Amino acid sequence: MAVVLQIDFTFPTQMMGGTLTQGARELAHSINQEPGFISKIWTENTHTGKAGGIYIFTDSTQAQRYATMHSERVAAMGATDIRAHIFDINTELTDINHGQYQK
Repeated sequence: MAVVLQIDFTFPTQMMGGTLTQGARELAHSINQEPGFISKIWTENTHTGKAGGIYIFTDSTQAQRYATMHSERVAAMGATDIRAHIFDINTELTDINHGQYQK
């Protein structure tokens, strides 16, 4: 069953916005190749210095594997206070709100 992986962290604000967009294009393409990956929404807030993403993975095993790897990767990029949470999807309610969680 598909799951949501939510990752957030503190990130230097000068590395967000257009700088992140330009610098992370290759990373964005590589995420598409991760085992079990379905989709990602990139998140950032330049007022609070928080960034991260909302991911959909095919199962919790793949989501946990990715969370571990990605936490190490963003730490190397300067992120701190990294948090990752995996949630089951309530598909009946999500369907009402047009949520997309399947390939």
